[in-house]
Amino acid sequence: MLSISGVTKKYGKVIANDNISFAVGDGQIGILLGPNGAGKSTIIKCITGLLRFTGRIEINGLENTSLEAKKQLGYVPEMPAVYDLLTVSEHLEFIRRAYRVEDESYSRELLERLELSDKKDKLGKELSKGMQQKLSICCALCHRPRVVVFDEPLVGLDPHAIKELKAIFQELKEDGASVLISTHMIDSVEDYWDVANIMVKGRFAATKLNDGKEGESLSDLFFEITEGKEEEAAQ
Repeated sequence: MLSISGVTKKYGKVIANDNISFAVGDGQIGILLGPNGAGKSTIIKCITGLLRFTGRIEINGLENTSLEAKKQLGYVPEMPAVYDLLTVSEHLEFIRRAYRVEDESYSRELLERLELSDKKDKLGKELSKGMQQKLSICCALCHRPRVVVFDEPLVGLDPHAIKELKAIFQELKEDGASVLISTHMIDSVEDYWDVANIMVKGRFAATKLNDGKEGESLSDLFFEITEGKEEEAAQ
């Protein structure tokens, strides 16, 4: 379970996250939506331990900055960050060693599914941005984390990789993992979410639970809230 309680992050006088609280339970997919500058990437960087903040973030009951919590966390950043002089295979070996994972079978499966098997000997700097994104996904998942955070994971992926990643979302959910996805591509996650949080100016403007009933779509709710807020600000 991923739990965020009263998290505030300031850059000088600018409040990027203002007393944010939410949770993604075991076997749930949480969606984080909002316009540019809403604070989505900031809260994700707080969750993953890349930024200091006030409040509390727990990963399966453990403080997010603890070593035990980090062992259970997987993170796919918005911009893939690969090592220029490591091959695709060496990236995954490095991650497995860091997490003391001896079984290579899941790593090989991920490479095959995302069509990177034939690129295993290519250096990070030789990969296209789309291939770097695929490698970033493989590295985040190869130790089978129990909480996984994706920041715009579908950007730059080809149709096959998007199809496979959507299947992986569902598999993580069925395996009881907690999944948080921040995205602008609302239509791509419309069928996969359990709870959606819409951010505007560092705060949650709305939280919607997926009860399985037909009604207002996630896209409709998003535009109703975000465009409504923009109109209020302009008045």
